[in-house]
Amino acid sequence: MHEHIQSAFKGTLVDTLGIRFVEASRTRVVAEMEVTRALFTSNGRLHGGAIMALADTVGATGAFLNIPEGAAGTTTIESKTNFFAGVAEGVVRAEALPVHVGKRTSCWQTKVTDAKGKLVAQVTQTQMVLTA
Repeated sequence: MHEHIQSAFKGTLVDTLGIRFVEASRTRVVAEMEVTRALFTSNGRLHGGAIMALADTVGATGAFLNIPEGAAGTTTIESKTNFFAGVAEGVVRAEALPVHVGKRTSCWQTKVTDAKGKLVAQVTQTQMVLTA
């Protein structure tokens, strides 16, 4: 399934950032992103916005995989990020798990880790189901 999802993001921000889906199901979404200089802040660390975009992508994908029949999609209505460590090289990995999945909203918690498994950030986001 993750190959199908990857192709749906062709030509989007996900593609631009180099986000690669590793796993995608209704209960777990995992993606990785290479840490490159193009995504750095001026101090040589991965930009927080890139980390947030990665986390939003996996959480939103999980929400989308759980939308009720007939829904038009989802949108992020709230997102809270805690940063714990900087990253200057390697790959970051985001794993999103559902906290709540309902008919109108879902809440996802995403942990972003570095190549050694160190926690870089934790994101909690709420997604609203869009109706047609």
